[in-house]
Amino acid sequence: MESPVIINKTEYGCDANCPLLRGCHSQGDTLEEAQENIKDAISTYLEMVEFELRDKSVYKISVPVENAFH
Repeated sequence: MESPVIINKTEYGCDANCPLLRGCHSQGDTLEEAQENIKDAISTYLEMVEFELRDKSVYKISVPVENAFH
């Protein structure tokens, strides 16, 4: 699986996040460490989602939203 990842370099190291997976963040002292850490975070995130959905009913709902961003 490939997923976009955003990595920001700061004076403290590198912050990484996967915008397609809300709340999936990591960090590292170097770019390479941040890349490895976000890979692990994505893997863990997907395992948690799979666990949460196991043996549960999943529903899709529609919520009408009018002028939400105006």
